[in-house]
Amino acid sequence: MKPALVVVGNGMAGMRTVEELLALAPGLYDITVFGAEPHGNYNRILLSPVLAGEKSVDDIMLNTRDWYDANGITLHAGDPVVAIDRRRRIVRAASGLEVRYDRLLIATGSKPFIIPVPGHQLPGVLAFRDIADVESMLDAARNHKHAVVIGGGLLGLEAANGLLKQGMIVTVVHVTDALMNQQLDKPAAQLLQRALEARGLKFMLEANTAEIVGPDRVTAVRFKDGTEVAADLVVMTAGVRPNIDLAKTAGLHCERAIVVDDTLQTYDPRVYAVGECVQHRRATFGLVAPIWEQAKVCASHLAGSGHRRYIQQASPTRLKVTGIELYSVGDFIGGEGSEDLVLRDARRGVYKRLVLDGPRLTGAVLYGDVQDGPWYFDLIQRGADISALRHTLLFGPALAA
Repeated sequence: MKPALVVVGNGMAGMRTVEELLALAPGLYDITVFGAEPHGNYNRILLSPVLAGEKSVDDIMLNTRDWYDANGITLHAGDPVVAIDRRRRIVRAASGLEVRYDRLLIATGSKPFIIPVPGHQLPGVLAFRDIADVESMLDAARNHKHAVVIGGGLLGLEAANGLLKQGMIVTVVHVTDALMNQQLDKPAAQLLQRALEARGLKFMLEANTAEIVGPDRVTAVRFKDGTEVAADLVVMTAGVRPNIDLAKTAGLHCERAIVVDDTLQTYDPRVYAVGECVQHRRATFGLVAPIWEQAKVCASHLAGSGHRRYIQQASPTRLKVTGIELYSVGDFIGGEGSEDLVLRDARRGVYKRLVLDGPRLTGAVLYGDVQDGPWYFDLIQRGADISALRHTLLFGPALAA
């Protein structure tokens, strides 16, 4: 009898771990996968092009049902796990199905944070998280005119761009005074805002949502200062929260997320967790690079060749928001005693800001021309002494050489 591996969550992190495991030790486990959505595994990052009409749902599938069959994996799609009994080592799904495990992998991801203002449960209020959300948004775009996106981070701007391309009038509402404030400094955020306004998006910054208005479907969004903006569709992209209810109820140790060690093991040695639902040395994760690394490490331990350790690394944010290239890494705001090198070329739409602390580069924000990003990232990672390069640093490695 092979040991049984049960995977809770059919998303990118869980399936990447299974792929790594199959490469290391094919046939080691009997694998059963439970997923909440009625599909195979797809690339969530590519939901934006689906919304914008540039890709179809089929284009973004990573593992079709045939792949599960070919690898001898039992897939229960559209049947999420609702309980884990760690004493009896059994998971129970919504359908009542119970499956035993020897090893359990929890990859429940995160859920969108819906701002709990009055009216947030009205029809027409959505998150931007899965294929069903995108289908509802496309449906709204066919039948309605006005959309409000709450949250001016990357996801919000992607949603806004997609809805604009589908012909809607779109207003992005953001609580701080600058878009993408996690990734950009103010000047870069302002350049981005101007570029997006030129494409037809509207913005309301420093706007606090007080209420979503409507008798039986959303008709407007009202703000704390009493102003209102018309809306037939409201998309909430105000962040995510790790999905930990299942793990918590099962008695696994959770703080902000499921706490794991350097091998991605929880406090129960039979139970591993990866992706947006985990917390490793106080940090939680939303970008692909660290999650792929977690998948590798976790798979090697599940395969019994466990000598790898998961080490967090600074990962740069490289983004293409609606065709505009951005790159940021490190501490790009700076602090006491740090200094900035700034290059602005308004005609070419290029902005660069490098933050120096003494002879070291500690952060960078690039807008419009990002090709030197990896070079700056390398200088930051190595803690290189850049004193000799100061005068040419902004112009990239060609001049520095």
